[in-house]
Amino acid sequence: MSYERKYAEALSRVIGDELTLDQIEALIEKPKHEAHGDLAFPCFQLAKAYRKAPVMIATDIAGELNDELFTKVEAAGPYVNVFLSRDVVSQEIINTVLDESADYATHATRNETIVTDFSSPNIAKPFSMGHLRSTVIGNAINQIARKNGYDVVGINHLGDWGTQFGKLMVAYKKWGDEEAVRANPIAELLKLYVHFHEEVKTQPELEDEGRAWFKKLEDGNEEATELWTWFRDESLKEFQKVYDLLGVEFDSFNGEAFYNDKMDRIVAMLEEKQLLVESEGAMVVSLDDENLPPCLIKKKDGATLYATRDLAAAVYRHETYNFVQANYVVGGEQALHFKQLFSVLRKLGYDFVDGMHHVPFGLILQEGKKMSTRKGRIVLLEEVLKEAIEKAQANIAQKNPELANADDVARMVGVGAVIFHDLKNERINNIEFDLDSMLKFEGETGPYVQYTNARANSLLRKGNYDGSTFAGADDDHTWGVVTMLNAFPHVITRAHERREPSIISRYVLDLAQAFNKYYGHVRVLEEDAGKQSRLALVKAVTIVLTEGLRLIGVQAPEEM
Repeated sequence: MSYERKYAEALSRVIGDELTLDQIEALIEKPKHEAHGDLAFPCFQLAKAYRKAPVMIATDIAGELNDELFTKVEAAGPYVNVFLSRDVVSQEIINTVLDESADYATHATRNETIVTDFSSPNIAKPFSMGHLRSTVIGNAINQIARKNGYDVVGINHLGDWGTQFGKLMVAYKKWGDEEAVRANPIAELLKLYVHFHEEVKTQPELEDEGRAWFKKLEDGNEEATELWTWFRDESLKEFQKVYDLLGVEFDSFNGEAFYNDKMDRIVAMLEEKQLLVESEGAMVVSLDDENLPPCLIKKKDGATLYATRDLAAAVYRHETYNFVQANYVVGGEQALHFKQLFSVLRKLGYDFVDGMHHVPFGLILQEGKKMSTRKGRIVLLEEVLKEAIEKAQANIAQKNPELANADDVARMVGVGAVIFHDLKNERINNIEFDLDSMLKFEGETGPYVQYTNARANSLLRKGNYDGSTFAGADDDHTWGVVTMLNAFPHVITRAHERREPSIISRYVLDLAQAFNKYYGHVRVLEEDAGKQSRLALVKAVTIVLTEGLRLIGVQAPEEM
């Protein structure tokens, strides 16, 4: 139970029935200055019932309030401020962390499912830096939802359908080399695709050939299907290398192609509800009543579009997973598409749409410009991650050449630095990409938090921590760590409710800073009766730092 709740219970015994326990708890604040106490209750809402000024009400309540948890209660203007017993509270919090370990702050199982659609690269194209943000934000949102007690389903809605695959087939048939494609699938397929577009300039009839091959694919032609399946399988093998580096897993790789046989049902439903209208030969759903452009369902030639597929996907996912929430981790430029999608689902009578959310994010910039090319080519995410690992290896070789498992640690630090840099910013903000600065061991970086955790683990080894509990302490530096550990459950709830991984990232930074202050002022390894108790606090910090980092997809090495 939180201390806000315990304070609310003590207040309720004095206030009576004027406010419910939940209402009282919702009003409790944390004072801006430590000198004003640990928790504060504003009395404004009681003024009408009590027919008194809030300042007088605060004085009355402060006079009656008592609890063994409080060392001092005082009225400060219209607020009732309480000072918690640091000795009692620090024992409770740290020993709870030690007792529950990685399960600390895990919410009770809800038996409800959240699905998150994220990453979603196009097959036969490189996995570029442009896919980093959707991948790591979506993965973190899922991990945080699981910590909050939900079952989660990660969906990689692959871009695996469309006329471009017909063009790719033409290119492969004319200029492709099977061995070259097998040896380096993505690079070769991209080269063929680019070659096709160069040839089209002088041979426009290739466009018709591309459309014809895609039509063959749509009609189930054996050769076209074989080629498409091969391109898709080879792409997934390459993508998996990146997902393995990032530590990201999915429950479904059902992409656009999966919904081909599920769209007719959606079109039929729209017709049945008389929602489809003709517009310049195309079929659309009018959204004038919501001040949105019409949602295009079928083109003039009868071909379906993204919206048709996404409608089919939403209905399929709800019928399959019965989700209470569905998240789409897709760039902010797609905001209109999702407004249209959700509006059409509402018109179809699906109330599950209330749990559907577009989760937008900003761009990756380099020197203030959109990060799109390096030496005239696409910046491959795998190359960036490998470069980060190499730089981390060089750092380790310089700082700790004797480190065991140096390669594993370098991977955790290099990849972790890239992920942490992305997730320490509010997702809607653009982020500036600078590999050297994100790999620094000081400042607001992943390696800083990882190094703090490794230092704490080193103290446990040097001090031969024996699993003792925490005996309590009331100094400011211990209290700074205790209040941060106490905040973790609330942080997890807030990060989930806002679908905002940066809340966790900022939290682990703050906890690391609080611990480093503690370590700078308290002689942890001093051989006295309190050593094992101090190491119990250190152990609690390692538990929460490791778990906080795990929630955002970053590993925490015990040595660095």
